[in-house]
Amino acid sequence: MSAGNVRDTRRRSAAGPAPGGIQAIARTAGILRVLRAAPDGITQAELCEQTGLARSTVHRLLHAMQDEGLVETSGSRGRYRLGPAIRRLADAAWRSSLGGLHPLLEELARQVNETVDLSVLERDRATIVAQITSSQRLRAVSTIGESVPLYCTANGKAFLAAMDQAGVARALPPALTRLTAATITDRSVLEAELALTRARGYALDREEFTERICAAGILVGLTAGVPAAVSVPVPAHRFYGHEQDLGQVLLDWAARIRTRLPEP
Repeated sequence: MSAGNVRDTRRRSAAGPAPGGIQAIARTAGILRVLRAAPDGITQAELCEQTGLARSTVHRLLHAMQDEGLVETSGSRGRYRLGPAIRRLADAAWRSSLGGLHPLLEELARQVNETVDLSVLERDRATIVAQITSSQRLRAVSTIGESVPLYCTANGKAFLAAMDQAGVARALPPALTRLTAATITDRSVLEAELALTRARGYALDREEFTERICAAGILVGLTAGVPAAVSVPVPAHRFYGHEQDLGQVLLDWAARIRTRLPEP
């Protein structure tokens, strides 16, 4: 290689990827977006149709992405879907995002002296992804990774109250199963409850999911691009008569921290 060629290579490296590399990244991102919307997998022909890319280009990119674990095939028809490397990257994004929220959750937990849960919306469920446990001997403790229904929990109602009518219809099960004596199973009653939640800005669970456990919850924004809510589960005897106080604490806290979070 001549000295001139060496200099040219160094200049290209310092300036960033070549135009062809940028194009390949953009095309790869387009394929990943299509795969994200197809959890059951998609054929190569369908990928070509939806991305507008040539079959040879899609084949080449899929082969490279499969080598890196970004995509995988399933079934005898060779349907492509997101691969294990994407899940590992998503987990890393979660940890990074939660790391920034952890001090804010600790601040709220100190203020209310109760357990604080961070949940994310996953289709028709609220999944608890982080928790600050109360130091009190009698305390409400949830399980990280647990997914709970939306219609009978404070974090779930906070998510529902932020949806339009069509979104609520999609997120609710065909029947509202009674989990406790206090569970709301009448859709018209739930609609009224969601209207009240929107008006006051926070949601309440009065032993609707678990007997002797109540909660207040509020939507706070996006965490790693997913709607997130914070809830404070409280033993019932410490909750009744203090709902408005707890709700106001959540409103004030959320107003302070939302400047550090994307809007939902």
